[in-house]
Amino acid sequence: MDPVISEYASNARTYDRKWSFYVESTTRETIARLSMNPTDRVLDVGCGTGELLSRLAAKYPEARLAGLDPVPEMLAVARDKLSDAADLRVGWANELPWEDGSFDLVVSCNMFHYITHPEIAVREMKRVLVPGGRLLITDWCDDYLSCRLCTAYLRLMSKAHFKTYTVDECAALLRDAADFEPRIERYKISWLWGMMTAVCRKVA
Repeated sequence: MDPVISEYASNARTYDRKWSFYVESTTRETIARLSMNPTDRVLDVGCGTGELLSRLAAKYPEARLAGLDPVPEMLAVARDKLSDAADLRVGWANELPWEDGSFDLVVSCNMFHYITHPEIAVREMKRVLVPGGRLLITDWCDDYLSCRLCTAYLRLMSKAHFKTYTVDECAALLRDAADFEPRIERYKISWLWGMMTAVCRKVA
């Protein structure tokens, strides 16, 4: 079994409660940096328990929402939070099961460090965007010492963890994989924990 699935399948029902500070903080910071229109078509890649989508649904009730996650148990929790109109699918970031130009906005929150084929995933995210569409990625930032130490620990303890990026590494990946010109903001959640959010636009 894939390590991401094995790690999260058994924890799906308790995930939001166990990691409430983590979920609340990163979801809040992502939404604060997310610019969208009320009727946008939005895809959350690695949507997990659907917390980000549920908050977007409350704020933008006319938005058309979709989510992808490889763990069916996490998606089951997401379905409990969202209406039947939300298009939730099991799958991986490197093979998105939607047609070209399906979304105005693609977002990924706290998931990118699991992706084992990041160049392919970035190209897939770009592919499903309409011309002029936006990509927003929030994840840990390896420019912070605490994140580097956490990364070193997770490489030993968690087979699901793949890689965290510095701002420069993230920018280079987005440029080289999909010709994006990203705007990346680095910030602290707490004295210990640092994040970054990258925002890109698909050239029309």
